[in-house]
Amino acid sequence: MTASLRVSGHFGELLQGRIGPDGPVALVTLPCPVLGVSGRWLGGSGLGGTGLALHGAGQRLTTPQRARRMARALGLSLRGRFALRAEMEAGGGAGVSTAALAVLARLAGFDGPPLDLARACIAAEGASDPLMFPRPERLLWASRAGRVLAELPPLPRLEILGGFFGPPRRTDPADMRFPDISDLIAPWHAASRFRDIAAIGGLASASAARTVALRGLSGDPTPGLARETGALGWCIGHTGAARGLIFAPGTMPRDAALALRRAGFRNVVNFRAGETR
Repeated sequence: MTASLRVSGHFGELLQGRIGPDGPVALVTLPCPVLGVSGRWLGGSGLGGTGLALHGAGQRLTTPQRARRMARALGLSLRGRFALRAEMEAGGGAGVSTAALAVLARLAGFDGPPLDLARACIAAEGASDPLMFPRPERLLWASRAGRVLAELPPLPRLEILGGFFGPPRRTDPADMRFPDISDLIAPWHAASRFRDIAAIGGLASASAARTVALRGLSGDPTPGLARETGALGWCIGHTGAARGLIFAPGTMPRDAALALRRAGFRNVVNFRAGETR
């Protein structure tokens, strides 16, 4: 058993929707290095000396039943007492449940292919973010099927300012109510290949706006904040509370974080994503 480790989460999705009206749910995730889930193996063999016990300081990051399903899919023995701690809220659209299962798998000794771990997470709870891949933002990922639909060019460097707005919204793996984004995929390839941050911001905004409209999330202040701060676009947790503004590095106004807090955002974070070159 590994003693302790951490898995980074994500901050919603740059794109998410159906590939065709009846196609799979697919996404391009936004990795977030400043939010993650940490885990420690505390030893022992669970409550009463047998089985599995998870301690999460009341956060309910995952359940022993889901952890066991994930472990069985990987051929792992997951026994003992584990402590999990998330740096973000569950239901925020920041990858809590996937990160928690990935932490448990790694603590139990899994070091195999990321796709195997992703499919084990889907076997456990019906969906998975691609957090176990080394460059998850470079995948068009079918989150319910555990398939890489396409490999994408590297993202240019982006600066993200965001927080959580509205109530937590946990992902329902049976929920297929997403807009068609098939028309955004080719432009995304081009924008990434030519390192066009303005185009990337516009495409992320288009995807987010479609989900907000479809799901009736009226009163979302994020588009207005993007205009107010001069952001190049905005992104959301398509099934969570995460909301973010997209800037070119070095262009974020000094008072932008204050504007988010005044609009009711909580746990405001600032981070960079994409390639450094």
